[in-house]
Amino acid sequence: MMLQRCTAIRRVLPVVMAVLSLWFPSPALAAEPTPVTASLADGSLLPTASAPRPATAAEARTDAYLWWVRQNPDRVRDFFLRLPKGGDLHNHLSGAVSTEYLIRLAAEDGLCIDATLTAVAPPCGAGTRPATDALTDRDFREALLRAWSMQDFSPDGNGHDHFFDTFSKFGEVTWRHRGKLLAEFADVVVRQNQSYLETMVTPASGEAKRLAAEVGWDDDLAALHRKLLVDGKLDALVTRARQEADDADVEFHAEARCGTDRPRPACRLMVRWISQVSRASSPERVFTQIALGMRLAEQDRRFVAINLVQPEDHAASLRDYRLQMRMIRYLRERYPRAHITLHAGELWPGLVKPEDLSFHIKEAVEVARAERIGHGVDLLHEDNWQGTVRTMAAREIAVEVPFTSNAQILGVHGAEHPFETYRAHRVPVVLATDDPGVSRIDISHEYRYAADTYALAYPELKDLSRASLEYAFLPGASLWRGNPTTDGYRLDNACRGERPGTRIRSPECHHLMTESPKAQLQWRQEASFATFEQSHTMRVR
Repeated sequence: MMLQRCTAIRRVLPVVMAVLSLWFPSPALAAEPTPVTASLADGSLLPTASAPRPATAAEARTDAYLWWVRQNPDRVRDFFLRLPKGGDLHNHLSGAVSTEYLIRLAAEDGLCIDATLTAVAPPCGAGTRPATDALTDRDFREALLRAWSMQDFSPDGNGHDHFFDTFSKFGEVTWRHRGKLLAEFADVVVRQNQSYLETMVTPASGEAKRLAAEVGWDDDLAALHRKLLVDGKLDALVTRARQEADDADVEFHAEARCGTDRPRPACRLMVRWISQVSRASSPERVFTQIALGMRLAEQDRRFVAINLVQPEDHAASLRDYRLQMRMIRYLRERYPRAHITLHAGELWPGLVKPEDLSFHIKEAVEVARAERIGHGVDLLHEDNWQGTVRTMAAREIAVEVPFTSNAQILGVHGAEHPFETYRAHRVPVVLATDDPGVSRIDISHEYRYAADTYALAYPELKDLSRASLEYAFLPGASLWRGNPTTDGYRLDNACRGERPGTRIRSPECHHLMTESPKAQLQWRQEASFATFEQSHTMRVR
């Protein structure tokens, strides 16, 4: 009962603070939040999310506008669409574009659809039909939409299996056109008022698989690494992956019409690649892909990090989890400039045995030394989860949260999700889409879900957006000083006294912008916030 009362108080607190701020505005950008706690039956305290920080006058008026229009679907949709939302740091390119676009690509490539609604290479033999049929046959098109996405999926069905099965069904489409997929998705990202994208692809997949089979497995990770390096094998793999990226760049620029007088929005977006590692594969293939991804990140600025993908509950993923963490730890010492973000804790009771729920996030943090964690849903089922979140907070290890994906795959939403727990313990949180094409959502949907479900005030949404650039793998110093998750978003000393949206006066601040791509994007986002808030200030008045 006490917990319910505290939740109710938290839901009305942002409204009260916003209204009061109209008369008693605080000039501060941010202040350290105060945790709200509730008593459990045993007398222990369960932290809930921190109380909203003091808002500026413009933030308070924008928050008041948001609460005023919450019952107006069109205005709410417009608010979240125009809200500056920083970057999307957790998404898979093959699952990011709309299913309608994939069907169109399948038709353009002359692909065929078999009886299981899986795209296959031509010619279209017995038991298949041309993908072009979906352009004119409405029933066939609707069947593909449902098979290749979560469209119309019943909550009573197995969302986990259906979600992951979509990738094998449309895989023949997506591997052919990395550049076109990026142009399509980047358009969406820009229209969603985001300025940065990190997206996952699997570089030189076939070649990495063949090299792994050639070198085989060795329990001695140093010896295995040496085998990959002999005769320039790994370097040749890196060269092949970079050529793939070059080809994708050419296709992207042509599709997006970059450099012409009719460029698509995609041309304005800063994009970086994250190398996927197929965690359900053989140990030698996993090791080879990790080494490739890390070496790429050190040699090609387009690539920034590695991540393990495929279902975390797959038999091989569970069997080899600790081994894979040790692989990453070993290779990171050889490639220290490569970043690490890991799917960890994308599990839930009933999906795996209890013992498999007890350590995945902890090992990703403590053994693999991950800089960000993807999903992290099973946190409260882990042994000593309090110690894990303390470590994450101290090292500013962000958790990437795609709410819709977690609901569709794991059936976890609302109070069951550890979103509030992470925030209460000052762990950085960024919102993400995961596979928005499969899920049939966009990043605005995720921000609105967070606002509605957890009664977030506008300043909290703003700080979630800021976090998406603060914890991006962007080079250069931050615009913010200290730890913004614990201390609030305070301008670096070089830019203190500057006003976003106006000309920079300080030579020190100008130098920071010149030298740091991260600070440049963050400054532009602050200018966008100033414009956004001014528009709502005028509407409230």
